[in-house]
Amino acid sequence: MKVAFKSTFLFFLFFNLSIICNSQQKLLTAAEQFPKYIKFLENENVGIVANKASFVYKNNHIVDSLISLGIIIKKVFVPEHGFRVSGDAGEKILDQKDTKTNIPIISLYGDQKKPNDNHLKGISIMVFDLQDVGVRFFTYISTLHYIMEACAEKNIPLIVLDRPNPNAHFIDGPVLENDCKSFVGMHPVPIVYGMTIGEYARMINGEGWLKNKIKCQLRVIKIKNYKHNTNYELPYRPSPNLPNSKAIALYPSLCLLEPTAISVGRGTEMQFQVFGHPDLPKSKFTFIPIPNFGAKNPKLVNQLCNGVDLRDQASPNKIELKWIIECYKNFPKSKNFFKDGFFRIAGTKKLKNQIELGMNENEIRKTWEEDLKNFRKTRLKYLLY
Repeated sequence: MKVAFKSTFLFFLFFNLSIICNSQQKLLTAAEQFPKYIKFLENENVGIVANKASFVYKNNHIVDSLISLGIIIKKVFVPEHGFRVSGDAGEKILDQKDTKTNIPIISLYGDQKKPNDNHLKGISIMVFDLQDVGVRFFTYISTLHYIMEACAEKNIPLIVLDRPNPNAHFIDGPVLENDCKSFVGMHPVPIVYGMTIGEYARMINGEGWLKNKIKCQLRVIKIKNYKHNTNYELPYRPSPNLPNSKAIALYPSLCLLEPTAISVGRGTEMQFQVFGHPDLPKSKFTFIPIPNFGAKNPKLVNQLCNGVDLRDQASPNKIELKWIIECYKNFPKSKNFFKDGFFRIAGTKKLKNQIELGMNENEIRKTWEEDLKNFRKTRLKYLLY
């Protein structure tokens, strides 16, 4: 068995190195660079945090690839949306077994967000490979937090396989306030924080954000040929309702409309590229949300929404407040615009009041400046690129 493993590994190593040699300037995710991390996994009982987008080159899922190399994967831990299938936003994910490999799948988006002692029993090393989008309320960084905390408590080393952040080219938005913490915002960072998930893991450790300020035995495998301003188009959806690069770019701004009465296109094929509502002024552009992939029960289902199409909009390099401000101004004052959970997405209780008071975008943005300045100083300590 050991001879077979070595033979397979040497072939895969040669194949991987040949790709790297033939494309010195090609961006390679950490997951694609097997020689840099597989040595840490040999003869170990591995737990891995992965989902549907955890692929390496040639459309191979990382779990299947590691198994083919003889790595022993004992359990797969999955975040919001599940593993090989995709659940809706907020949909509870259940423990199960992977139909392809028969490996137990442990949900970290169901009854618990953090692995317990039983989940980690027999695991000697953990691997984390999720495609993040660099936005505070995208829950994969919250899953990262709890994985790091659980590993630290059980003295289990953690390897984070870094992937590009498609929103790493800017930093913007209000910094999360303590009384607004939740699973969609656990740390004092702005909405867009300009770091890869590997850099973010280093910040969680370095800033003492884990319980009792414990430290995780963390190793980050870097991306090859990558900088924060590298233009990188994700080859797979990072979640069901982020279907393309435009949606990912607009997501930090349009998600502020999620905890309001307004639809951001869930239940269409234009998720996070449009917004609208039946009570907004009539417009040339309309859409009707219906149940579909990633949205079994979309907001305003089967209702004609008057709206705005942003698919031809240039990708922002800041949080755009103009859309939520205009929606609020044009929405009937007799109806509730904001929902109870708005402050959790905004990360502050001030933004709702600022919009209701009629403050313009520039006035609101000035209230973020000092916190953003301080965050940038903190961020610098943990950058890898």
